[in-house]
Amino acid sequence: MEVVPSPNIWYYPDAYERENKAQDVEGDIWAVLAENVPMAGKDVVDVGCGAGFHLERLAATASSVTGVEPHPPLVRRAGRRMAGNPKVTVRKGTAQRLPLADASVDVVHARTAYFFGPGCDPGLREADRVLRRGGTLVIVDLDTRHRPYGDWMLADLPHYDPDEVDEFFAAEGFRCHRVRTRWRFDDPAAMESVLRIEFSAGVARRAVAETLRINAGRDGSDLFLPVGYRVLVRDKPAGLIHSSVDGSPRMP
Repeated sequence: MEVVPSPNIWYYPDAYERENKAQDVEGDIWAVLAENVPMAGKDVVDVGCGAGFHLERLAATASSVTGVEPHPPLVRRAGRRMAGNPKVTVRKGTAQRLPLADASVDVVHARTAYFFGPGCDPGLREADRVLRRGGTLVIVDLDTRHRPYGDWMLADLPHYDPDEVDEFFAAEGFRCHRVRTRWRFDDPAAMESVLRIEFSAGVARRAVAETLRINAGRDGSDLFLPVGYRVLVRDKPAGLIHSSVDGSPRMP
């Protein structure tokens, strides 16, 4: 199947917008990206951009940003969101068939979209196709090793093997940066609306109850939730590697 429907943003875009606003409120992921994937003055593509939530932030320093999204209603929503920003273009496409020319971008950014481990090889090859030499593919994904969110994910994904996923990306040449973030919700209703689109009904009830326990005794209405991510980074070689006479690799 070329495109697997997203169980959350495709059907609940307003709730997913609340989720995006709740995530990484202290900017820990962006700090890792700033240190490891400089985007200032670069041409960037955001794969699986959804409704375009991250496009403006990416465009703040990038030379240009292309959002690529397979779901037409989200393509339209992202286009409306970024209308009037000359740096940003939104196009319909998939991770396996990016609507971009060979060697046309410096950074391929994907956040909780498509690249979930074994089986994403076609998207990895496509990212390499559109990247210039020395360009970077960065994948931001949730980390099931961080509790409690990771426990809830595994409850809904019993066949997901964190070791297998880590080994896959390591074998593909990625560096892994584990990031512990905090999500913040304005009130219990906002928290429930987000967790209920991320998990099955039973797991969502558990997640809501545990989040309330985590926040027991807090003053005010804000609720916080610790959530772990992996930021996976792979650089495309700046030059071709050839074999020398003795068989060891050398740069041209």
